[in-house]
Amino acid sequence: MLNSRTANIIIITSVAVLLGIRLSGLYPLSLWWLVLPLVLLLPFYIRGAMNIRSDFFIKTICAAPTTENVVALSFDDGPEDTHTPQILDILDAHQVKAAFFCIGKNIEGNTHLLQRIHAEGHVIGNHTYSHDFWFDMYTSSTMGKDMEKMDSVTINATGLQPRLFRPPYGVTNPNLARAIKRNNYLPVGWSIRSMDTVATDENKLLQKIMSELHPGAVILLHDTCSITASILPRLISAIKAEGYRLERMDKMLKVPAYV
Repeated sequence: MLNSRTANIIIITSVAVLLGIRLSGLYPLSLWWLVLPLVLLLPFYIRGAMNIRSDFFIKTICAAPTTENVVALSFDDGPEDTHTPQILDILDAHQVKAAFFCIGKNIEGNTHLLQRIHAEGHVIGNHTYSHDFWFDMYTSSTMGKDMEKMDSVTINATGLQPRLFRPPYGVTNPNLARAIKRNNYLPVGWSIRSMDTVATDENKLLQKIMSELHPGAVILLHDTCSITASILPRLISAIKAEGYRLERMDKMLKVPAYV
């Protein structure tokens, strides 16, 4: 599969060859030919940035390589004082453990919820401190500091430093890849994106998730959405009815959750 390193090599090699042809006088190439390789590969860079499963800029764990009927639930963007407690109650009632990729600024004022997440046996992941809309425009250093700030908030609340990291919006780029490697995080994505943040119909949302169910799936949900809390009991029951079991994400993926 094409990744950024291979794409960069193709561009540099192509430009070098075209420039050599132009300078040698073998063929009167316009300077515009020199940008052609970049233009042709630009869609791959865009797709690589927007699709976390492409592994274009950095290899990301998005599912477990298994044929076993096991899946994992993950929740992004919390903790939030209304829906996070509801979701925790539902998970407890169904004896399901999940992963919560939390935003540092949302932990402040909701420290008790983070502590409850940990106390009830769920795993905590880093989803940055700010979750800023412009996060992807940050320098690698600024990204790293933002991620470290989230770690500090989590350590202060639970004594644990997350190893698992999920990028805001699932967007990756070279700066983020450097920050992840420098801080020794394990980048984690998903294989089923529920789209619960924009869903308005509970039945359609449930149907969408179930239609994509597969062995080793990591399901992306948000503990900031009322519709997610509403469908969660039915979702868990439907998954089990299909012969699947729900396992905590880090255990299913066989990766360390904390440093």
